[in-house]
Amino acid sequence: MNDSPPHEYPQPGGGADFAARRALKFILLIGVLSFFADFTYEGSRSILGPYLGSLGANGTIIGIVTGFGELAGYGLRLLSGPLADATGRFWPIMIIGYALQMAAVPTLALTSTWQSAALLIILERIGKAIRNPPRDVMLSHAGRSVGGYGWAFGIHESLDQFGALVGPLPVALILTRRGAFHEAFAALAAPAAINLLLVLAARVAYPRPEDLETSRPSVQGRTLPRVYWVYLAGAVLVAAGFADYPIIAYHLSRAGVAPGEWIAVLYSGAMAVSGTGSLVLGRLFDRWGFSVLVGLTLLSAVFAPLVFLGGFGAALAGVALWGLGMGVHESIIPAAVAPMVRPERRASAFGLFTAGYGVFWFLGSAAIGILYDHSVYGAVAFCILAELAAIPAFIWVGRHYRPPRPS
Repeated sequence: MNDSPPHEYPQPGGGADFAARRALKFILLIGVLSFFADFTYEGSRSILGPYLGSLGANGTIIGIVTGFGELAGYGLRLLSGPLADATGRFWPIMIIGYALQMAAVPTLALTSTWQSAALLIILERIGKAIRNPPRDVMLSHAGRSVGGYGWAFGIHESLDQFGALVGPLPVALILTRRGAFHEAFAALAAPAAINLLLVLAARVAYPRPEDLETSRPSVQGRTLPRVYWVYLAGAVLVAAGFADYPIIAYHLSRAGVAPGEWIAVLYSGAMAVSGTGSLVLGRLFDRWGFSVLVGLTLLSAVFAPLVFLGGFGAALAGVALWGLGMGVHESIIPAAVAPMVRPERRASAFGLFTAGYGVFWFLGSAAIGILYDHSVYGAVAFCILAELAAIPAFIWVGRHYRPPRPS
C-alpha cells in the first residue's frame, strides 16, 4: 500500500497496547463504513427477487442473473487482487469499487425492464469485486494485534451484517405503505452517500494500514501452498450449494409462504443471525480451528429443505440457518486464508480464492434456478449434496493445518 510515504506512528507507553488499540479502531472504522455499504446493497437485495419477478423474470432468469452477478462479483477479483499486490494502490482501488457499487443501487429506481435492472445488479457486484481484496488485506494487517484473524474479520463482519439487518427494514416499510419498488431503491441513496464519505475519512486517518501488523506469520515458499488449494476446493462446493437470497425470496413470494414486506423482514433477520454469528464464530475459529467450520457447514446445509419445502415457521428457521451460513462465508472463510499465504501475496490469494468461490456460486445459482423451475425437490437435493461434499476437504485441511495463535 505504497500510495503514501512510510510513516511511523508514535507509540506512547506500552507499544503493544497502543498498536492493539489503533488496530481495533481501524477495524471498527472499516466496519462502520461497511455497515452503510450493506445497508445500501443488502436493502436492495432483499427485494430483488420479487422486483425482477414483477418485471417479468421467472425463476431461471432470476437464478442466472443473480448467479452471474456473483460470478462477476467474485471472478473479477482475479484481476483486482493481483492489481492491488502489483501496484500497492490499495486505497484508490478500494475507493473506485465502493463508488461504483454505491452508485448502482439507487439507480435501480430508474429501471423499468428486468434487463436494465439486471445490468445494475451486475454492476453493483463488480464494484464489490474491485473493493473487497484490498479491504480484506487491510483487515488482515490488523488481525494479529487484536487477538486473531477470526476475531478481526468477525468484528468487521458483525458490523457489516448489522447494516444488512437494518437496510431491509426501511425498504419493507416503504413497500408496506406504498408498495413502490422504485421509491424503496431511491431511499437507499442516503446510506450510499454516507458510506462514500466514511471511505474517504478512513483513507485520511489510516494511509498505511500495513503498519498495523506488528508481527507477521512465517509462511515458507512463494507459491500458494497445497492446503490453500484443498481449502479452496471445499469452499467452492459450499458456494455451489448455497442458494442466493433472491431465488429464496422468489419462492417465498410465488408459493405464498410470505408476503413481500415479510420477505424483506426475514432477510433482515437472517442478517442479524449472520452478524451475531460472525462475531462469535470468528472467536471460536481462532480457538478451535477447522472443526468449527466443519460443524457449521453441516448445520447450514439444513437451510434448503426448511426454506423450500416448509411453511412460514420452517422458512423462518431455514432463513436463520441461511444467515448463519452467510456469516461463515464472510468471516471464517477469509480469516482462514490470511495466515496461509505470504503477506505480499494476500490480495492475489484473496482474489483467486473468492474468484473460484464466485464461479461456483454462479454455476450453483443457475443450477438451483433451473432445477427449481422443474422440481423443487431436485433443487433442495442439489443444495444439500453440494454442501456435504465440502466436508472431507475441510476435515483434511483441519488435520494438516493449524492457524497461528494470536501474538
